[in-house]
Amino acid sequence: MGQMLLVTLREGIEMFLIVAIAATYLRKTGREALLSAVGWGTTAAVAISVVLGTWLAEVAVLPKWEALLALIAAILVISMVVYMLKAAKHLRRDIGSRLEAAATHSGSAAWFGVFAFVVLMVTREGMETAFITASLFRQTDTAHFIAGALAGLTLAAALAWAWSRYGSRVDLSLFFKVTSVFLVLFALQLVVYSFHEATEANLLPLDNAYWHIATEPYGPEGDFGAALTYALVLVPAAWLMVAALKARLQAARPGATR
Repeated sequence: MGQMLLVTLREGIEMFLIVAIAATYLRKTGREALLSAVGWGTTAAVAISVVLGTWLAEVAVLPKWEALLALIAAILVISMVVYMLKAAKHLRRDIGSRLEAAATHSGSAAWFGVFAFVVLMVTREGMETAFITASLFRQTDTAHFIAGALAGLTLAAALAWAWSRYGSRVDLSLFFKVTSVFLVLFALQLVVYSFHEATEANLLPLDNAYWHIATEPYGPEGDFGAALTYALVLVPAAWLMVAALKARLQAARPGATR
């Protein structure tokens, strides 16, 4: 549940931020008529992501497909971390410039331009989420899986709303840094899981039986795997709390800038 919560929290905040920035930009530039394009684009992107995730979860029944899915998810996680660490500071500006290019057209062309932009931006995050959640679906109890996903998305929506309303008080830079640590460790776990499933399917040119047994403790149900799962949740949470406490203590010092 903890892994699912953090995955959907991280992915969800990126998706909701894209929507929030797009809507805010259109309002500030007097293009409220195009807000429906943002809403419909978001709905279409979410639907595409859900269909893809459901299909991938059905496909990943055999060990060879589970191995491939976990490996793709790990690659997507790493690429997502690299992209967001580079783009987070300029996300608002980049989205604004792209929306400006799409919205300068006249009539329905502007509406479809904004719609297509939102679909592409949100689907990019949604596809990553679909691959990751599908790879986790077989490893997690269904009830905990659903609870973690809903909790993560709810927190992501709340954080995105808080950012749009009280932007200066929400340290998204810290959030992305902390969750990036979680995602890198999570990607390593996915690689190990992919290797484990590949040996079960006898796909690798080595002693598959030996390596399948050797990596068993590092799987989701193994001793080391379970410890890593808890660490993936607790370490980022502890880091956030320490950082928040440090910031509060610095603000409380005499002469601190408010």
